[in-house]
Amino acid sequence: MTPAQLRAYSAVVRLGSVKAAAAELGVSEAAVSLHIGKLRKEFDDQLFARAGSGLAFTPGGLRLARRAGEILGLQDRTVWEIKDAGHGRRLLRIAASALFAEHAATGLMDLFASRAADLDLELSVERPSSFPALLADRSVDVAIGPRQRDLPQQTIAKPFLNYEIVAVVAPDHPLAGRRVTGAALRAEQWCLGPSAVGANGQIQETTRKLGVLEANQRIFQSEAAALEETKRTRSIALAVRFAIADDLRAGRLVQLEGPGLQAHGTWTALMLADGPPTAEELMRFIASPRAIQAMLRGAGAKIGRFRPAVHVTLWS
Repeated sequence: MTPAQLRAYSAVVRLGSVKAAAAELGVSEAAVSLHIGKLRKEFDDQLFARAGSGLAFTPGGLRLARRAGEILGLQDRTVWEIKDAGHGRRLLRIAASALFAEHAATGLMDLFASRAADLDLELSVERPSSFPALLADRSVDVAIGPRQRDLPQQTIAKPFLNYEIVAVVAPDHPLAGRRVTGAALRAEQWCLGPSAVGANGQIQETTRKLGVLEANQRIFQSEAAALEETKRTRSIALAVRFAIADDLRAGRLVQLEGPGLQAHGTWTALMLADGPPTAEELMRFIASPRAIQAMLRGAGAKIGRFRPAVHVTLWS
């Protein structure tokens, strides 16, 4: 696995095609395809395939996409931090779970950053299980994701937003309108977003409890892309209820009823007790009515857009 192969793979994941990746990298399509082919051979994994709503990942392909983004993003992040440190600006580094990053982070960060002209925000999408280590080594200032147990004593945890996970299908799906059980669900195809990979998340926990095999899971670049594919095909998706409220009201999606098909979670913000003042400010702000409304009404991710493990967004 070489940096050139990771750049080619990351570009294909981010742009959605070999042609677009080749144009951005300034190489031939054959060169990009060769790099992807070598990665597939090395890992003995197809990594991804084309679907109507973008790229559909294997679980291994999504893990590689996240890691490639992290490795390649580290260099850019280091250069930016060094250059900006001498200009008297404040930087708040936030780690977020994939589910929060897609559905709520945009609204929160837009509103919070608008409060100060000298503040820059950096968001990285990380596994919730890594939050304590990221905080401990000062890689991030605040971590936001599902509620966690057994946190280090010096960690401050602030629950701020409850959410519900539901299973949905297209209105013409054979299971629509029926009460279904786990046995009937395990044989179905599932369209899932990146939050289905990893641990400590409600979507991953729901698929585990239902016994959904990895072979029946198609992992998409975003929850939005997975839902779009669900509308087009006879498959099942797991979604945050407030994010699909309009689709449910309009009948574009139908909620499935049955044991294990609903789950509740609480997004929680974490910081160290001796964290920076900007982290304390965000912790106070995040549970305010304005912040909650901003998160519930945020723009969210676009269909087909992949959020890599390190996704840097700056406001000033």
